[in-house]
Amino acid sequence: MGPSRWSSLPLLLLLFFLSRPPGTSAAPQEDEIQCLPGLAKQPAFRQFSGYLRVSGTKRLHYWFVEAQRDPQSSPLVLWLNGGPGCSSLDGFLTEHGPFLIQPDGSTLEYNPYSWNLVANMLYLESPAGVGFSYSDDKAYGTNDTEVADDNFLALREFFRLFPEYGSNELFLTGESYAGVYIPTLATRVMQDPSMNLQGLAVGNGLSCYEQNDNSLVYFAYYHGLLGNRLWEALQASCCSGGRCNFYDNPNLNCTLRLQEVFHIVGDSGLNIYNLYAPCAGGVPGQIRFEKDVAVTHDLGNIFNRVPLKRARQQALLLRSGGPVRLDPPCTNTTAPSTYLNDPYVRKALHIPAEAPRWLLCSFEVSRGYKRLYSTMKDEYLKLLSAQRYRILVYNGDVDMACNFMGDEWFVDSLNQKVQVLRRPWLVADGTGEQVAGFVKEFANVAFLTIKGAGHMVPTDKPQAALAMFSRFLNREPY
Repeated sequence: MGPSRWSSLPLLLLLFFLSRPPGTSAAPQEDEIQCLPGLAKQPAFRQFSGYLRVSGTKRLHYWFVEAQRDPQSSPLVLWLNGGPGCSSLDGFLTEHGPFLIQPDGSTLEYNPYSWNLVANMLYLESPAGVGFSYSDDKAYGTNDTEVADDNFLALREFFRLFPEYGSNELFLTGESYAGVYIPTLATRVMQDPSMNLQGLAVGNGLSCYEQNDNSLVYFAYYHGLLGNRLWEALQASCCSGGRCNFYDNPNLNCTLRLQEVFHIVGDSGLNIYNLYAPCAGGVPGQIRFEKDVAVTHDLGNIFNRVPLKRARQQALLLRSGGPVRLDPPCTNTTAPSTYLNDPYVRKALHIPAEAPRWLLCSFEVSRGYKRLYSTMKDEYLKLLSAQRYRILVYNGDVDMACNFMGDEWFVDSLNQKVQVLRRPWLVADGTGEQVAGFVKEFANVAFLTIKGAGHMVPTDKPQAALAMFSRFLNREPY
């Protein structure tokens, strides 16, 4: 009887590992996703899901998908959703991940405009208490500084687990309250020479509360939402000397008028994330608690200085009672929630039993979150002073949560040298090139709009979003 056909297996395995490029075997095998439910066909690229330990108690969940072509030389891109307190898996499953969740809550379809066509994408659920991320002590009160520190430690842990990506170009990206998360993280990463930071991109970001509030009133008026009576009353009570203060104006009449603005923008049934999109579920009723659901009107990012609005919001948050779910307005979270809480999906993603049930946004994190910054100007100036990072601030131009005008004002306030005057940028479709938005370029920073997109740009305009993202990564003209 001849030798077993398995007798040479150890030698073959040794030759296999020796023949692989350095570092390619370092990825944690126990985190690799072998079979993801909901797909008709499993992907050719590798993907991983697991936990990054950032302290003795905190474990941040990540989902990492390798680039579809040449992952070894493609950039590594971190993505963070905002809130504060909302999951980055929303970006994965509904915006620019390789698979998009379908309305049935069980089926995934391949995304032809996935960002992992051009980059290795790391989706991090942060801070602890968001999505599948958790802390053993269940203490979920946090603040901007602690989150930046934890995200930095999570990145370091990722590179420990995946050292083969340590030399890849690194980009930090996100949207909404990641307008705070990303710059504060970047100022930490720029001090670590082991990380090959090349730049950051923030979509519809909260960059400055004052500019966001002041611009929103103009946005609402010029989009036909306020009417001349209210606009004239706002001018009379909130403006003087050619300057309007819709942010922290002590005039009681101004406060009352801003209450009217807030009701129209965030309380009347308009979709605050996309003015021209329908509101999922229809026009909502008044703030209410139904079983374990809290319905709120925004995540606290607009008109925080308006006293009546702030008191109303605090009263809502104090009535938590039992389990509470925090849903963004006009958003249907059923499909991703159904999918991610399926026991087979949790098993495929290596989610332990002690991890919480997945929710789009965490009420506990949002309620206990302390906002420490009023503007990101100092952080951007630190990054720009290095003169080595490229920065993109982009906005869908029909978002009201973090509107394009406020972010354009913010970028202008950085006082950088203009290199390319504001102009249209184009994307080709089946009929030829079309205007995708407008772009203005300064030294090391660009401001770009996406025409017809709301708060979640890749959801509304996926082709334009991918073109923008690819040109940003590759230093190509917009």
